[in-house]
Amino acid sequence: MVSIVSLASEGLTPSDDWDRVLPFQLDALGVRGRLVRLGPSLDAIIERHGYPLAVARPLAEAMVLCVALATSLKYDGIFTLQISGDGPIRLLVTDLTSEGALRGYAQFDSWKLAVALGAGGGGAGNADAPEGYVPKLFGQGRLTFTVDQGRHTERYQGVVPLEGPTLADCAHTYFRQSEQLPTGIKIVARRDETTDGPRWRAASLVVQQMPEFDAGRIDIDQDQREDDWRKAVILMASATEKEMLDPALPGKTLLFRLFHAEGARLFESRAFQARCRCSRERIDGVLKSIKREELTDLRDTQGLVAVTCEFCSTQYAYDDDDLDRLYETAAGDPPAA
Repeated sequence: MVSIVSLASEGLTPSDDWDRVLPFQLDALGVRGRLVRLGPSLDAIIERHGYPLAVARPLAEAMVLCVALATSLKYDGIFTLQISGDGPIRLLVTDLTSEGALRGYAQFDSWKLAVALGAGGGGAGNADAPEGYVPKLFGQGRLTFTVDQGRHTERYQGVVPLEGPTLADCAHTYFRQSEQLPTGIKIVARRDETTDGPRWRAASLVVQQMPEFDAGRIDIDQDQREDDWRKAVILMASATEKEMLDPALPGKTLLFRLFHAEGARLFESRAFQARCRCSRERIDGVLKSIKREELTDLRDTQGLVAVTCEFCSTQYAYDDDDLDRLYETAAGDPPAA
């Protein structure tokens, strides 16, 4: 059981509480919510790829959205958010395990991106993603959420079209079509240049109306519930980008500023970290599922079969001796049960 802490309590001093989710509940409004803030994990994931800023910021927003949605569920496995489209950014994938391992990557067409941003010479440079970038950078596509809890369970998947100018708008489309409870989401992300190099910050604030019974408000009429919900959304929307991304402003203090008059309660926070799940054993399994003669296209200039993890850029190389051992092992594996 998690402890419940009053947001009006003392001890709201500045602290670094990034790469965490802070769940909260507004008893007076019958609303629950989450504040997600990511920092060092974004640096570790995004900067290793050297993405243009117009690709990196949508990835940062998608990652914080992934955490915000995943932490609203009870699951034991992997929550995946995937955006695919026919625009300059073809594919964006991020996932979070129930153990708190976060990763993500993007695939894009450099020339299409430069054209979309109005950059000359085929290069996007340091141009940021424009406001309302979803139609311009992703084009026509879809947003997919998947919960995978292992081989012996059925995967849950939700798919909605990319409708709206922002990822938050696309997520709202999902909740309108797939969920029964009104939900509001605000997402911000920014890359700052510091003396120690670039630093990423992203944050998401989510409010969701609770079922009447869970909220202990079965005697509240529908008009009052709607008024309370509108108030919660207005308070959420009043959070500024500066507040949500301020490294010197603790999450507790931000929530206290927004919701202290609404009987806000803060639950135990949960931490996340950038960690890829790739390994040589996993790559072995992938290669064994492919006929050896079909690996020719994967060979590099030295004749090695090279496989690079899209998420962390780790490269796994196999020479002919490695492949001999791999396929001999595959041939000797017992048949699947």
